[in-house]
Amino acid sequence: MSQYMGYDGISLEFLKKHMVVVGDSVKVEADTTHVGIIMPRYEHADDKHIVLKLASGYNVGLEILGIKKIEKLDIQTPCVKMQEKQAHVKGLSKILLLSTGGTIASKVDYRTGAVTPVLTAEELNASVPELSKIANIDTEEVLSEYSENIMPKHWMRIAEKINNNIKSGYAGIIVAHGTDTMHYTSAFLSFALAGIPIPVLLVGSQRSSDRASSDAALNLIGAARLITSDISGGIYVAMHQDTSDDMVACHIGTRVRKNHTSKRGAFQTVGDKPAYIITDNNIQENFQGPFFKTDVFTPSIKLDSRVVLVKYHPGFDPKMLDWIVEAGYRGVIFEGTGLGHIGDITHESVKRAKDRGLFLGMTSQCIDGRVRMTVYESGRDLLNMGITPLEDMLPEVALVKAMWVFGKCDNAKEAEIAMLEDIASEMSH
Repeated sequence: MSQYMGYDGISLEFLKKHMVVVGDSVKVEADTTHVGIIMPRYEHADDKHIVLKLASGYNVGLEILGIKKIEKLDIQTPCVKMQEKQAHVKGLSKILLLSTGGTIASKVDYRTGAVTPVLTAEELNASVPELSKIANIDTEEVLSEYSENIMPKHWMRIAEKINNNIKSGYAGIIVAHGTDTMHYTSAFLSFALAGIPIPVLLVGSQRSSDRASSDAALNLIGAARLITSDISGGIYVAMHQDTSDDMVACHIGTRVRKNHTSKRGAFQTVGDKPAYIITDNNIQENFQGPFFKTDVFTPSIKLDSRVVLVKYHPGFDPKMLDWIVEAGYRGVIFEGTGLGHIGDITHESVKRAKDRGLFLGMTSQCIDGRVRMTVYESGRDLLNMGITPLEDMLPEVALVKAMWVFGKCDNAKEAEIAMLEDIASEMSH
């Protein structure tokens, strides 16, 4: 790659004059002083600015005319250094760390500025040496995908890997996962591995592991501490509680969602407190359990992804429902307004879908609260058409559960019964 990638004209002359190139650490004095790494520019960028990546991980563009002084610094590019694999310590519990990719298993390429999934599970473990004092960590890489690329087939691979290690003597399993779709994966694992006797904690980070502001280490350490505290079996999500650097929240895998795009405390338990709060000196237990409605571990790692999540909105075209029917889908999860409503413009299409044997479930667009379709006449009409209210199940969880349900059910009637059965704390009471 060119030492001046993306720079030309005035900006190229500026870099050459001051003998700095892309990737160099510099101190720039302008209206304020910035310390950062010179980043490449996009192909069609103007020639009047340079771009720095700051220690926070964010980029800033600086106008060349406003720069008073630029100085090259002798600073090593941050990186994750591999350490020798730690020998197991007698007396410590064993934890399996599975890596699937995502930001937690990524680092910044300081030549391109991109976050890339390059850390293996072993490298991720080595980047947090504190883990070796908590437990004996075994590592394995299952996938290396950004979470937006995680598909139902990947859920099954992760579930199979967990299932194959249940009897391997682990106190628990940590799954390093990207944050964008982590709550979908945690929902599937909750249903597919119902009754699992050990805790499985999905752990992510909002910032890559080599950034000063990364939450990866704290989240991994909190997850390991919680597992070794002998919590009950279940599928959980462990992430930063808030902007502080000393608190990790552990959420039930079917009651959590990502509620902020970038904050470290992005994940929240909907409608309740997190199941556990982990700090340096304390583990606060809020969840009274049980996690599963069965004590028997009966893994069912199957699914049928022919289910769709439909968000109703003003101007919704009911032809979308007709297409879903003709395309061979088996179920529709509606994300309705308020207590669980969709407009009367959809009624004829809803009737056709029901006549064709689709399962139709209703959730709410509201962040919190329960679907109650008997309050208003419009809701009662939808009930009479065969739409099933899904209590306070989160829309994403209802979608995943329906996929799992259709992996083992032959028809919509069987699916309806299974959807209303509380399996993994997906419905609060």
